[in-house]
Amino acid sequence: MSAYKPSWLTEDMAIFQQSVRRFAAEELVPNEERWAKQQHVDRQTWLKAGEMGMLCPGIPEEYGGGGGSHAHNAIIGYELSHAIATSLGTNVHSAITAHYILRYASEAQKQRWLPRMATGELVAAIAMTEPGAGTDLQNVKTKAIRDGDHYVINGSKTFITNGYHADLVLLVCKTDPTLGAKGMSIIVLETKDLPGFRRGRILEKLGQKGQDTSELFFDDVRVPVENLLGPQEGQGFYQLMQQLPEERMFIAMNALGAMERAVEETIQYTQDRKLFGKPLMDMQNTRFKLAEMQTTVTIAQTFIDACMTKMVNHQLDATTAAKAKWWASTQACQIIDECLQLHGGYGYMLEYPIARLYINTRPMRIYGGSNEVMKELIARTF
Repeated sequence: MSAYKPSWLTEDMAIFQQSVRRFAAEELVPNEERWAKQQHVDRQTWLKAGEMGMLCPGIPEEYGGGGGSHAHNAIIGYELSHAIATSLGTNVHSAITAHYILRYASEAQKQRWLPRMATGELVAAIAMTEPGAGTDLQNVKTKAIRDGDHYVINGSKTFITNGYHADLVLLVCKTDPTLGAKGMSIIVLETKDLPGFRRGRILEKLGQKGQDTSELFFDDVRVPVENLLGPQEGQGFYQLMQQLPEERMFIAMNALGAMERAVEETIQYTQDRKLFGKPLMDMQNTRFKLAEMQTTVTIAQTFIDACMTKMVNHQLDATTAAKAKWWASTQACQIIDECLQLHGGYGYMLEYPIARLYINTRPMRIYGGSNEVMKELIARTF
């Protein structure tokens, strides 16, 4: 992670990090432009990632995973963000969805799904957001009404990462619409040949264009009651709240990778770019701006290191995660904007890494809970 070595990074993790960096450079970065045009990665890439050990590294070996921890997921997110390789949705698949299954699923469910997720045979998504419900998850309208040994599901989801390829969808829905948050559950859908389930369009985004963000529709979809995640209905909102702090830390790590890469690119560009007969770096404003940005990166490294240490030691709380998420994503966007400005007109060209960093980093302030909501969560502790 640049020249900075986090206190939580072990020797084994550093070796894993190098392997992720090589995989990104060899298998992902060369295909990013093509994937952006087709709006999704090749299915074979999921199998390659599984073979390399990049899927479900934090899942125990008994379920086919790498036997590591959330730190391994954070390393992957950081490396792919730094490499500007945003198309493969490993965060959702490995760091989020797999850990919902690990934490809440029955033993039979774990054995059924996790090994195939680790190989890439199954691609997973979690479907929370709806056209009228984003950060306000209590407002979801998708219903799952019990009918004998099945749930009958009706509703729709949008902005679903991995939606195009998803074989497994963790669906956030209302099993009792009269109970509000207490009526929410998570039901696992196996999408292959599932009557009533259909995928809508892959949504055309400002950035992260190669990541298949899709609409999903459910019309009288029948799913066995045994696919409920957890021992009883009504646990969905609790499950979401328990898992979101880790998700927000992954976003903070991604933001760190993006801001580091932006400063690295801009230092190199301003050293090479000539203006009025001398390098742009020779101008005091350039040096001062980069000094300010490098200072912010150092602060971010130190702060996120402390937060990651809490997560590795199972001490991460929701407030700390909210602080890390909103601050790191905001700083990343501000730094990248300043770096783009120092690139001049070339910074607006997608062939330059800084332009891709600009559009790929912007949604970090939105997903995982908007930054405004993060501040509200923090303020509630006063």
